[in-house]
Amino acid sequence: MAQWHGISRRKPSGARLKRPNRYRGKRRTEISSEKLFAFIAEEPQNKVYRKRSGNVTVRVLGEKMINVSDSSGKTQRVEMTNVVENSADPNYVRRNILTKGAIVETSMGRVRITSRPGMDGVISGVLVDE
Repeated sequence: MAQWHGISRRKPSGARLKRPNRYRGKRRTEISSEKLFAFIAEEPQNKVYRKRSGNVTVRVLGEKMINVSDSSGKTQRVEMTNVVENSADPNYVRRNILTKGAIVETSMGRVRITSRPGMDGVISGVLVDE
């Protein structure tokens, strides 16, 4: 569900604010997009959002591949199996939700996600030295 980030029509005391708040409605730019998470999924799924002034942003909804960079700078595209650790929320590990900083298990080993799947539209990471 979308969330409204506009100005309140009431003062901290509870009294009503006068003009322009009384007749001013909610603006489209004040409404945020709905909260959707990036999951490990079989089929890649993206969603494109139109932002202000015609700009677009891509959000990853489901992905099983990740771009992994190792210490030598070489990048490979490998498959993720599951989320091992996520400092954002421990429940994200159980639900296999991908966020920046999450540690995922791959065929190369453990990888820390460095991109923001909800903002960048791509999942990249670096190999964690164990």
